[in-house]
Amino acid sequence: MQEEVQRYLLSLDVEEDASDNTVAAYRNDLTQLLTFLMHYTAPDGQQVKSWDQVTPAVIQNYVFHLKDRDYASSTVARKVAAVKSFFEFMRMHGIIEKDPAALLESPKVKKHIPHTISHEDVERLLAAPKRQETPQAWRDSALLETLYATGMRVTELVNLNITDLDLETGRIVCGADGKRRRVAPLDAAVQEALRVYMERGRTALVVRTNEQALFLNHRGQRLTRQGLWLIIKRYVKEVDIREQVTPHTLRHSFATHLLNTGAGLREVQQRLGHASLSTTQVYKQVAEESAPEIEIDGKPVNLDED
Repeated sequence: MQEEVQRYLLSLDVEEDASDNTVAAYRNDLTQLLTFLMHYTAPDGQQVKSWDQVTPAVIQNYVFHLKDRDYASSTVARKVAAVKSFFEFMRMHGIIEKDPAALLESPKVKKHIPHTISHEDVERLLAAPKRQETPQAWRDSALLETLYATGMRVTELVNLNITDLDLETGRIVCGADGKRRRVAPLDAAVQEALRVYMERGRTALVVRTNEQALFLNHRGQRLTRQGLWLIIKRYVKEVDIREQVTPHTLRHSFATHLLNTGAGLREVQQRLGHASLSTTQVYKQVAEESAPEIEIDGKPVNLDED
C-alpha cells in the first residue's frame, strides 16, 4: 500500500508542480492514514490489507478518528483533502475501481483574512534604519525595502544569494532553488538601498570571501528567519507601531497596497508566486476594506456602482 502512496507523491511533485511544503504535508497525512488502516478492524473482523478493501465507512471512521484527536478544523480539512486527492488519483489510474472518498465532505473552515498595516506605517518602518549609518542599519534598510517591494516569503528572502541580485537591470530572482521561481522588479528606492548595502554594509559584515548569502548577520553568516523576525520586531517597537507586525505582514501589505493602486489579481498572483489565483483572491477583500473612502459634496461614493 505504501507503493501507491509514493507513486502519488511523485505525481504531486513532478506532474502537479506542488510546493515542497505541500508534498511534505501530504506525505505526513497519508502516512497517518496508512497507520490508521494498519490498526483498523471492520465490524466483521476483517482487516484492511489492500486499497480496494477501503470502503466509505472506513474513510468515515478515519475522519472521526481525526476529530477525536482535537485537530483544528483547518488541519482536518487539509488531511481530508489529501485523502480525497489520493483516492481520486488511484481511481483515475485504475488502481481501484470505486473511490471510497468521493462523497466525503471536508470540514468548513473560516477563511483567514491576512493582517496588514497601513501604507503610512510601512513608510515609517522603512524609514527607521535610515536614521543610522552602520553596516547593520544599511543591511536592515535593504532587507526591509526588498521584503516590502517584492512581497517575498521569509524563506525566499533569507535564502537569497548575491548571484540572485542584478542591480544593473533592477531585478532580483525569488525562490531561485524552489518551484515558485520568479523575477521581481526593483524600484529606485530598493535599488539604492541594496546598492548601499552591497558597497558599504555587506563588505563590513562578510567574514568568508566565498560567502554567497546576500543578507548576513553580525557573524558574517546567512541571516536566519528568526534573525529577520527580531530585526522587524525591533524597528516596529522603535517607531511605535502598536499592531503586531511579522515578516509575513509586509508580504500581505505589499499585496493589498498593490491592488489598491490598480494592479490586477493576475499580476499580484505572479508577484507573490501563488500557484492558484484563488489564494490571491483573499487580498481583494482586504483591499476593498482598506481602500480610502471618496466623498463628493460630503457624501461617500461607491466606485463599484454603475
